[in-house]
Amino acid sequence: MTTVSEHQFRRSSSSSSHGSDRLSISICEVMQKDYGLYVWPCSIVLAEYVWQNWEQFHGAFVLELGAGTALPGIVAAKVGALVILTDSDDQPHVLENMKRTCNLNQVECVIQGLTWGQWDATSFTLRRPSQIILGADVLYESRDFDDLFATVKFLLQDMEDSVFITTYQRRSGHRSMEYLMAKWGLQCTRLIDALEILPTSKRSLVNGASIELVEIKLRKMMS
Repeated sequence: MTTVSEHQFRRSSSSSSHGSDRLSISICEVMQKDYGLYVWPCSIVLAEYVWQNWEQFHGAFVLELGAGTALPGIVAAKVGALVILTDSDDQPHVLENMKRTCNLNQVECVIQGLTWGQWDATSFTLRRPSQIILGADVLYESRDFDDLFATVKFLLQDMEDSVFITTYQRRSGHRSMEYLMAKWGLQCTRLIDALEILPTSKRSLVNGASIELVEIKLRKMMS
């Protein structure tokens, strides 16, 4: 069953905001056993982070990995970012759903297939300096971790000031973030507690999940 969910964003004051201090986003969801077409708590947290830090995103190049319903990317577009939404090439229905959501919210985003760990000529067009890469709950299936971080490193390598900002839910059986960072030559910095970024009205939406919000960059080499 396809449905449209409404997501509200607001600031306590409009004195430093871009445009309005309120934003409403409509998201097309498919209420079936399809992980890519449902707004998960990690997406809500990351979208709220984008909204609350609009100055960082306004005018920036933003690339969302495994975008799914694309809530964070749509919010980024609404605050003035130039946005590319990506998801797996073998999920054309997810890409089509993104198009519907972009049309619904009257935003222009580039929508492109990107399968983690696989490169072609179009993959290189996604590499930009000073780019913000977003990923909500992309650390879901352990079997995908290496392909994900191979892709993240590919996108960050030699791209000055580019960064990967992701939210992930701590789940049993996951390899530690420290192991993955060491393996792929990356470094991870915790940005803020997920509950701190969420307004009180949204905290029930995460259902008590333990969600981390982190920034990942290439590890600096010691001289």
